[in-house]
Amino acid sequence: MKQMQSLEHHFLIAMPSLDDSWFEKTVIYIVEDNEHGTMGLVINLPHKLSIQELLEHFDYTPEEAYPFLSQQVMMGGPVDMERGFILHHPLGNWKSSMSLDENLAMTVSDDLLQALAQDQGPEQFVVCLGFAGWKPGQLAQEIQANSWLTIPYNQTLLFDTDTEEKWEVALGTLGISPEFLTAEAGNA
Repeated sequence: MKQMQSLEHHFLIAMPSLDDSWFEKTVIYIVEDNEHGTMGLVINLPHKLSIQELLEHFDYTPEEAYPFLSQQVMMGGPVDMERGFILHHPLGNWKSSMSLDENLAMTVSDDLLQALAQDQGPEQFVVCLGFAGWKPGQLAQEIQANSWLTIPYNQTLLFDTDTEEKWEVALGTLGISPEFLTAEAGNA
């Protein structure tokens, strides 16, 4: 069997076979995909918390009413939903950051939250609580079963597309309109 290439720094787009599941109409940024498994962050499933409420939860009071404070926190996945992950551009110099491709980073330390409260954070960011994870080989099986489509990373999709439009916009990058999707897998 041919080994699939890594999906790191790509997006997964949920197919109709995932309707009525936690992942219905989700778009997931893949942070890691290697022999140990796959880890990703859902970028279009709003949490009930706003950035302002999250900062206040950690006793970081914003100095002013910055426009980004009303931005929703995302539910990054069903695993470890108390843990926070921040995808951001540019990289910056934070305590616990993982550099990704194209000047993108993921930070898990609260020094970035402190900076946000002072409007000294990165230009663009998405805050997620929890993550999505797959055992080695599991995601490849789900892709073969027609559960996911994949597309390369797109900064505009991550940071500049309205949350409620990300799924349709992601499909549109493949020239697919949602009304033509089916939950049935096909074989050539």
